[in-house]
Amino acid sequence: MILDSLLAPFQFGFMQNAFWIALIISVPTALLSCFLVLRGWALMGDAVSHAVLPGIVLAYILGLPLILGAFGAGMVTALATGYLSDNSRVKQDTVMGVVFSGMFGLGIVLYVAIQTNVHLDHILFGNMLGVEATDLRTAGLISLVVTTALLLSWKDLMLHAFDPAQAKASGLAVGLLHYGLLAALSLTIVATLSATGLILAVGLLITPGATAFLLTRRFGAMLATAVALCATATVGGVYVSFFLDSAPGPTIILILTAMFIAAFVHRTWQGRRRHRTEAVRGNNL
Repeated sequence: MILDSLLAPFQFGFMQNAFWIALIISVPTALLSCFLVLRGWALMGDAVSHAVLPGIVLAYILGLPLILGAFGAGMVTALATGYLSDNSRVKQDTVMGVVFSGMFGLGIVLYVAIQTNVHLDHILFGNMLGVEATDLRTAGLISLVVTTALLLSWKDLMLHAFDPAQAKASGLAVGLLHYGLLAALSLTIVATLSATGLILAVGLLITPGATAFLLTRRFGAMLATAVALCATATVGGVYVSFFLDSAPGPTIILILTAMFIAAFVHRTWQGRRRHRTEAVRGNNL
């Protein structure tokens, strides 16, 4: 009886789809989070994830696929942020705040203004338990493209993140790397729409990389750790939400946050232990 209860979530079709979408989005979001953390682009992930809303609403009004509107709005946000920060005295984080709030405000106005019987709330908050085969195929294709691109160019992206000047001097296409990463960010956000929605997408795009950064010292290990943590949190969040009768998206983010806190406590404890050990050795000398 206990085993039947534990396996109950896997017996329903909608839960099976939720598990699949959780695994699919965990890989590209985890890999991308590592680069965003290294580049200090946490606010960029938040800005793009929220700023795709007007594109989604416009795509719905025009009868176009929502994915096209989301990707288009995401790229407009990223390009506008890059252009304004390069051609003004305003710092990039300030520009991101201005563009993000403006795009999100436009999206809310359009969202409220349209008259329709179809609710777009799942765009904001996700609808993992309502995932269909089309959503799985879309997320799977995006995941494959983004994951392949990141794995093939991770060394170049790492050099660009750590030392952009050296990357440019080495002959790397810095502009292509920059905007390619922004394009991957926009695509990945589209893949997370059916899972966590726009509001919580930034949790998947930042927390796995931030947690892995606390636990590892090599970038390759950081990538692998982030993927493992994200996959565990997404699948675990869907599983736990079944028994808690909670929404899967917020449950996933809570688990990721708990992982980050645990990693922070562990790293702090290790640091204090090392400090005490070094102090004892110094006294013995």
